[in-house]
Amino acid sequence: MSNPYDILGVSRTASTEEIRRAYRKLAKAHHPDLNQNRPDAERTFKEITAAYDLLSDATKRARFDRGEIDADGNERPQAHARRHYAGAPGGGFQFTSNAGGTGGFEDIIADMFGGGSFRAGAGPRKGKDISVSITVDFVEAAKGGRHRMTLPDGTRLDVDLPPGLEEGGKVRLRGRGAPGTAGGPAGDALVTVSVRPHPWFRRERDDVYLDLPVTLHEAVFGAKVRVPTIDGSVLMTIPKGANDGTRLRLKGRGISSAGARGDQYVTVRLALPPSPDPALESFLRTWRPAEYDPRKPMEGD
Repeated sequence: MSNPYDILGVSRTASTEEIRRAYRKLAKAHHPDLNQNRPDAERTFKEITAAYDLLSDATKRARFDRGEIDADGNERPQAHARRHYAGAPGGGFQFTSNAGGTGGFEDIIADMFGGGSFRAGAGPRKGKDISVSITVDFVEAAKGGRHRMTLPDGTRLDVDLPPGLEEGGKVRLRGRGAPGTAGGPAGDALVTVSVRPHPWFRRERDDVYLDLPVTLHEAVFGAKVRVPTIDGSVLMTIPKGANDGTRLRLKGRGISSAGARGDQYVTVRLALPPSPDPALESFLRTWRPAEYDPRKPMEGD
């Protein structure tokens, strides 16, 4: 190896931080994974890293400056013992951390590539995951199904959404993230789902709730009426004498989750005609319920 100071472009009086900055700049410029079209990139990167491996270790640097070891870390005149560096099988390369330096090779490379574990010459690496947000209707989130969406790169695709998605739920699309490097697989797309509120339905856990308007006649005499559910409308019996606030259950008409399905709860809401009904008004002027005071429970003892 040539003079390590010349390889890194620093003087013999350079500080450890100056050496670190020089290595960081050169390693990023010549890293093989970022220069796949340059046949000499791996050789140059090895030289840069070997130079840093020697100069970042205070003991080895001092011994080199005194002429006790050569630029490859070999004892003089014996040129057989290479310290801290060895060619890895298959043309790759490995480095050991420098206990006395300002930061090992792996720390610097990990820092350059956004943190995390990194091994030089580790070969193919998976691309980064990306985040995407979509908004779906209440029924679509509850039942699941195919949803057309657009990725950040403009790609349009159909996504199969699982049933029972809640607000903030996530779906992972394998291989739809950023491309990998050195032939590595692409990352994933993490899709965060927002659920658009429904005008009638609301959700609590796996149950669906609905307020159902009924006429005075239906409440007094009972009736069979059609009730909307996430699967379409079904017939339900309003019992005779149903009061405003009466809650009825449609079993198994809720949301599927973990192999089970919730229920739908229907709350009866008395709805008078939107405009005055002369016949109803005439009847109520003369009708008085016997022994009927709806506020009596509020009066106390």
